[in-house]
Amino acid sequence: MAGRLFSERGYHATSMRDLAAELGIQGGSLYAHISGKEALLIEIVNRAARQFDAALYSLRSEELTPQGRLREAMTRHLSVIAENMESATVFFHEWKHLSAEPLAAVIAWRDGIEAFYRELIEEGVQAGVYRPELNIKMAANLVLSSVNWAYTWYRPGGALSPQDVATSFEQMLLSGLQQPIAQQPIAQQPIAQQPIAQQPATQQPVTQQPAGPPLPGPQPQGEK
Repeated sequence: MAGRLFSERGYHATSMRDLAAELGIQGGSLYAHISGKEALLIEIVNRAARQFDAALYSLRSEELTPQGRLREAMTRHLSVIAENMESATVFFHEWKHLSAEPLAAVIAWRDGIEAFYRELIEEGVQAGVYRPELNIKMAANLVLSSVNWAYTWYRPGGALSPQDVATSFEQMLLSGLQQPIAQQPIAQQPIAQQPIAQQPATQQPVTQQPAGPPLPGPQPQGEK
């Protein structure tokens, strides 16, 4: 309930009286249950942080290619947002209204998530699938910003699933990160792109064919 009001009206524009009205109680009665509306904001922010942590950090132990790990991180990140739009909106938009101590905790959490995405980019650089000259911090912030801001435009139940969005982001973003296929280590190349060993050609007898009309070719300039 608080998450919906904070996401629709904003934290500052939502009063304790508004919160109490949603619960059908008097404004003063709400203080018997919570110390103030910041306590609700802290709970929403902490719960969202735990959801992101649970979705993302387990990827460290999963057997995936660097590209696959980054793609899966983006998918999971977007899924947390899509499944919790109200709390995600509050988390990304209203955290700045926290007082000093809980605000410092959120900033520390944010720094940890940024470091996690830098790890994913660094893994790809070390494996030779991302360009060695990448600014890893900027690349990680670009990826993270693209998924974080989905709360402003993504609508659950629309034409695109979180997987669809992650795939589109991956195709656009990773194309700028990746080494050209020919420069990637063979083990990291897509199967279809790996070189195929040349087989010796089987000598076939040559049969003389009668001359025929010329094959179609480029038209001289100016001809139709």
